[in-house]
Amino acid sequence: MLNDYEIFIGKIYKKTGIDLGQYKEAQMKRRLTSLYEKKGYNSFVEFFQALDCDSQTLNEFLDRMTINVSEFYRNFRRWEVLQTKIIPELLDSNRKLKVWSAACSTGEEPYTIAMVLSNFLPIHQISVLATDLDDNAIQKAKRAVYPERSLNEVPMDSKTRFFTQEGGFYSVKDEIKRTVTFKKQNLLADPFEQDFDLIVCRNVMIYFTEEAKDALYQKFSRSLKTGGVLFVGSTEQIFNPSKYSFETADTFFYRKI
Repeated sequence: MLNDYEIFIGKIYKKTGIDLGQYKEAQMKRRLTSLYEKKGYNSFVEFFQALDCDSQTLNEFLDRMTINVSEFYRNFRRWEVLQTKIIPELLDSNRKLKVWSAACSTGEEPYTIAMVLSNFLPIHQISVLATDLDDNAIQKAKRAVYPERSLNEVPMDSKTRFFTQEGGFYSVKDEIKRTVTFKKQNLLADPFEQDFDLIVCRNVMIYFTEEAKDALYQKFSRSLKTGGVLFVGSTEQIFNPSKYSFETADTFFYRKI
């Protein structure tokens, strides 16, 4: 017999197309239980009844589920590798790069990619696709206004060049905003575009089951050009890259072969 959480998974899938069964159960269950208890509900049954008829509760559920934690140049040393090694190698054989920030959260990552690319290409030649499951996150990303703490690792010259300060907040300047196109996407369910030179998907895989990760790495591999690179988060090392037609280009960077 199905338990409360399994029934909840089925109903959420029918309502939203999101398959919670592909996320690590203990982590997700704990996160969602703390949310519904905070809201005053006693079970997943009550919680689903609430979010089924109230869009604000549904949006809170999506926010909690997708864990929108991000900052510019997160794990700065990895971005240095991207700038000094990976992008120059990609540009050796391409005059223009097709780039995707997958599960982009509130936009810090795709804007960081655009800032890094601006060291190599004129701004008008830069184009970054950025996708996320959460409409709220995408709307925040499009507004592109961030608290100062989100910019802790931004180099001073980039902070001056690409941001306008407004009190304790920083707005991304229009020249960088225009380089990024935001779209809603469910990584686990939706098809991917093809022929990317660079896919950045960081700090997302850790929430998925091993089966879901395996399927995603296969999809990312198929979406990359030969020679294209997948850049993952600092807890997401791929231990058997050849299984996905990858070779290690650097730590946390995998080249399609």
